[in-house]
Amino acid sequence: MLQGKLQLLEDILREMESVLVAFSGGVDSTFLLYTAARLLEEKKLRRLLAVTIKAPMCPDWELKEAEEYARSLGVEHILLEFDIMEMPEFVANPPRRCYYCKRALFEELLDLAAERGLRYVIDGSNKDDEGDYRPGREALKELGIRSPLWEAGLTKAEIREASRSLVLPTWDKPSYACLASRIPYGVEITADKLKLIDRAEEYLRELGFRQVRVRYHHELARIEVETGELKRLVDHGPQIVEHLKKLGFLYVTADLAGYRTGSLNASL
Repeated sequence: MLQGKLQLLEDILREMESVLVAFSGGVDSTFLLYTAARLLEEKKLRRLLAVTIKAPMCPDWELKEAEEYARSLGVEHILLEFDIMEMPEFVANPPRRCYYCKRALFEELLDLAAERGLRYVIDGSNKDDEGDYRPGREALKELGIRSPLWEAGLTKAEIREASRSLVLPTWDKPSYACLASRIPYGVEITADKLKLIDRAEEYLRELGFRQVRVRYHHELARIEVETGELKRLVDHGPQIVEHLKKLGFLYVTADLAGYRTGSLNASL
């Protein structure tokens, strides 16, 4: 079944002929870019451009990893600066924030694709993205952005399985989302808040917590890790509290429910 989906993915990409890949460096877009790069090398794809967005909600480590992997594939790669903080609909942080952000971002990518003579802009959405609250998907559909992994019916688990068999470095990479997703809807987004969250999560990753979120609740940091890591989080509690207070938080808490995708959507 998986092989059939992978063949369908190749058929979809080959039919496109020339593509701009929105490349974040995550599990899905890395697998998509790898597949497109292989087809380009086999001359089954005519042209390929990878583009990674550089914006305050995207941590520097993620940009660096994306650059390094695109370079290892030998594909043309661009870092596109996106001044999202100038967009009132993003800063106000309404429940449809992701819609406004994705629409503006992918309009930029469509313009770039047109300048380069590329037929399609594609992203790494997969079949699992049909769940949860994802207004960004609505924007992609309106703009005609193609999602080959989704079209081929590939799930996150299948993409990880295929990535592992290909020895891609991202096969077991933790899921990630933009830093703005750590801030509750209705709370203004600022560059300082995003930087604070980024620095707090970076520290926790240095302690060995791979799947981690620091949810911002004004003076309070609510830390989510996988449930199996909760004891270790508490064991490191004193040093974590000390460090996050130095960064700017007043209170530091552990979420006993553990990590879960889109936990702030529970308020909707």
